[in-house]
Amino acid sequence: MDQIGFTASALTSGRGILHIIEIVICVVDQALLHIHQHPGHTYWVWCMFTWVFCGLMTLIITIIEMFKIDLLLKFLNIMDWDDFATGMTMTMTLMVFSTAVIYPVFYICSHCYLAVVITIVTLACFIVYIIDAVMSKCATKGSYLCIMPGFIKVLEAFVTCIIFISLIGYVGKPALYWCIVVYVLPFPVTLLFMVINILHPLKNCIPCNLNKYAFYILLVIVLLYISAAIIWPLYSFRDNPRPADCPGNFCIWSIIFIVTFMTYVNLILYIVDCICTKFGLCGF
Repeated sequence: MDQIGFTASALTSGRGILHIIEIVICVVDQALLHIHQHPGHTYWVWCMFTWVFCGLMTLIITIIEMFKIDLLLKFLNIMDWDDFATGMTMTMTLMVFSTAVIYPVFYICSHCYLAVVITIVTLACFIVYIIDAVMSKCATKGSYLCIMPGFIKVLEAFVTCIIFISLIGYVGKPALYWCIVVYVLPFPVTLLFMVINILHPLKNCIPCNLNKYAFYILLVIVLLYISAAIIWPLYSFRDNPRPADCPGNFCIWSIIFIVTFMTYVNLILYIVDCICTKFGLCGF
């Protein structure tokens, strides 16, 4: 406890320098995106959210480590800070990677020079984050978030977000509203499992075997996603062939295909999660 206090090493270390660069690049990206704004586009909103979230979360992690508040969190057994910080860095790397793909696909063009600059800055941000993630993962053993059980949950939530921002073409098709329900319902449950496993006091307050109930909940989610994996492509592509001219940033068919693809990705992730949880119950 006597070690808690300000330390400049959190800023001057290799990891601290990476954090400063990440924060600066995220701020620059936000400023450029405000100039080259497309406020009506969900993909633009996702890019802005990513850079705000990543910059803010990196700043919070830096402040906590700079004032050694992480020692207090460990002392009070609130969370495994190293696991949380590394897991969040891996999550932010994933989010920045998505913007590095999404932004040039939807907003870059031959005369959009500002969009080219934003794409270059985003790629630089991704490179810095992936270096930070690799360094942090090599230095951290991990207990949940930065190892397979927790990171599968992160991937499930991430893929769901990509589905959310890609939902289009379902208006007037009642069968597809069931798919929307399927995409929405598991999302808060996934986040809840993550929060419970990250915060030790909250997990210790639960008087039952969380993994036992998690398995049955995941089994229901898998069944829901199987229904969506059948219904969404069936009702989205029926009498809706791919247009001859289908650019990625204008073609609704391509965006519908993204939802279909991500539905199958999430179905696989939830199946793997369900199997891993079952193995945990069996003692493997």
